[in-house]
Amino acid sequence: MNHNLVSMFVTPNRMTVGALVALFYSGMAPAVVFGSETPPGSTLLSILPTASSNYQRPGDWAPYRPAVHLTPAKHWMNDPQRPILIDGIWHYYYLYNADYPEGNGTEWYHATSVDLVHWQDHGVAIDKYKNGLGDIETGSAVIDINNTAGFGPGAIIAIMTQQHEGVQRQSLFVSTDGGYRFKAYHGNPVMDNPGADHWRDPKIIWDDAHNEWLMVLAEGHKIGFYTSPDLKHWTYQSGFDRDDLGILECPDLFRMSVDGDPATTRWVLATGANGFNTGMTTGTLYWIGDWDGERFTADRDEPQWLDAGADFYAAVTWDDPRHNAAERLASRYAIGWLNNWAYATKLPTDDWHGGANSIVRRIGLRSIDGKPQLVSQPVNAFDKLEGDAVVRANVQLTEASKMTLPQPTSDAYRLRIELDAASDAREVHFRLKESNEHFAIVGYNFANDTVFVRRDRDAIADAMPEVYREVRKSPALAREGVVTLDIIVDTASIEVFVNNGEVVLSNLVFGVPGINDLSVESIGGNTELRLFELSPLKVTPITRNNGDGR
Repeated sequence: MNHNLVSMFVTPNRMTVGALVALFYSGMAPAVVFGSETPPGSTLLSILPTASSNYQRPGDWAPYRPAVHLTPAKHWMNDPQRPILIDGIWHYYYLYNADYPEGNGTEWYHATSVDLVHWQDHGVAIDKYKNGLGDIETGSAVIDINNTAGFGPGAIIAIMTQQHEGVQRQSLFVSTDGGYRFKAYHGNPVMDNPGADHWRDPKIIWDDAHNEWLMVLAEGHKIGFYTSPDLKHWTYQSGFDRDDLGILECPDLFRMSVDGDPATTRWVLATGANGFNTGMTTGTLYWIGDWDGERFTADRDEPQWLDAGADFYAAVTWDDPRHNAAERLASRYAIGWLNNWAYATKLPTDDWHGGANSIVRRIGLRSIDGKPQLVSQPVNAFDKLEGDAVVRANVQLTEASKMTLPQPTSDAYRLRIELDAASDAREVHFRLKESNEHFAIVGYNFANDTVFVRRDRDAIADAMPEVYREVRKSPALAREGVVTLDIIVDTASIEVFVNNGEVVLSNLVFGVPGINDLSVESIGGNTELRLFELSPLKVTPITRNNGDGR
């Protein structure tokens, strides 16, 4: 670390900028210079609070094991399965392959949490290849409060795709022990394949307005809608067809209020898809529209993206049943698979494979520039991971002078930035995970109001497919003259939330292990940082069912 200090701002637990405390270090009291301009070629290097073990991953962890993201101890993970709440505990499942890479097939792995930030795993909840119908793939679990299926009030019913010899069918499994283990229904499959090549990923909700279960199913270039009185017998209602988005997967359907007004609600149809026609990669997109009990009608033909990054796929959303009806309509949670099938098997992780889960987000439906749009922000409990912050305000970045920023001393950190939209620069580049020639960039283009993430210079880019090296970007207009960036950085990922979640870009990023340097560069003019705030994040070790805390 460069000890040629300029100034330092420390705000315990995100104290306001005005409440500044100058700390002493080795007998020196660095000068506190609030709102000063920084001369060209100088640095913003500052002494950060000494990182304790709470902010450092244990020394025996693998180099890229995330500090604040959920991963299995070993083997393979992919699609998230929607969590359910039982006695104040979230029960979450994800696809898992203990035979990777030699053997195929997934099963449902079980993890629990009380805050959607700290996790405990419990092993496999639904085993593959046990009932003659194949492996256990994506689906959804519901609590059958009214005993519609006849397994008892409160039974947990999971319906998912099983695939045998290339044929996809939907099967039902039941748990009567609180979601820890499931048994196959003797009448499986509850939905037999009608002859379709792609027929998978059922997502089920209770439709209050029509007093029945409602399922959305991915059927190649179509999303099918089905209804049922008992979770066993399903009737096809209609289909939503798209031939321009690749093979659709992992659909979702839910109702939300606009701007929190329960008198104004809309339905959201989401799906995993491929945006190759619009310069995007695979991801999660959605339409706003109406559901009348038989058919979904979209307001607009063009979908919107829940996340504009390269690595937010197979997303699921859910609400909190502890909230009242208005609150449940106003806010939901979301989590996605932090990976991309274009390179999912090529990542440089040895002790586990398949990337990670994103952090859990809160989503809402807000009116933005005259139309409803989903916005996403880190779940509230995530804020509690933050340690003492280093803050600078009104920092002037001059053209073509790279500036070293306060350096992270933790394995994961949160970076909040406010850019003055009136800056005359063409672009500003924040270099993260910087190590000589290797780094990733989170940037903003003032000329075309676009936020972007580049990882073509990270430590693994040269060995990855071209799609990995492509720039991921999205329009992001300034709000009241400011562009805000809320950046969550972990050992192998960067998640960027722009303007209070109007835009999100989630990307895997692999730097040189152990290197976490940070700098900024103004391109084609000067940039004003109205605010720079760097907070370490506490490590959230997963409590393993085998005692392995990794």
